[in-house]
Amino acid sequence: MKRGLYIGRFQPFHKGHLYSLKWCSDKVDELIIAVGSSDKSFELRNPFTAGERIEIIRENITNEIKEKSDKIILIPVPDVGVHLLWTYNMDLLVPRYNIVFTNDPFTSMLYKERGVEIIYPDLISREFLSATEVRHRIANDKNWEELVPTPTIKLINEIEGVDRIKNLYNLTKSHVTKEYHN
Repeated sequence: MKRGLYIGRFQPFHKGHLYSLKWCSDKVDELIIAVGSSDKSFELRNPFTAGERIEIIRENITNEIKEKSDKIILIPVPDVGVHLLWTYNMDLLVPRYNIVFTNDPFTSMLYKERGVEIIYPDLISREFLSATEVRHRIANDKNWEELVPTPTIKLINEIEGVDRIKNLYNLTKSHVTKEYHN
């Protein structure tokens, strides 16, 4: 059986993630989605909890690729302070896999050194389809909803994620301003 590992932080899950997820799920019998940095939340770069992200991803799978939902496994994975150990820690937390889907050069290097097959998923509209861009647009009252699937919008609104990101952005901005002036 071909089982793939798709790693991401999904802060938040956007249309590019959905496209790649569909693409990856077509290449394997089962797909493990490792929700990275699961130990991080309520930070500007990581505003959502692992549980919130899993709920958002699950809802997108259920709505957008329901025919494959029983072949997709979601697992939260915390960060490890030592890069060399990170892939081995992943092995302790997820079912066995024989393919890693990634476009991240560092992740690719770490898995290649271990002899794991790497597949680079198709990306769409990468110039603006990024979680960083979504968070930036939310913080600056710009149209972010065009970048994410409907289930993501719904759940971000339910958990008051827009206010959370704006508050985190303002806290970070005021902290940087104070540091600069002191």
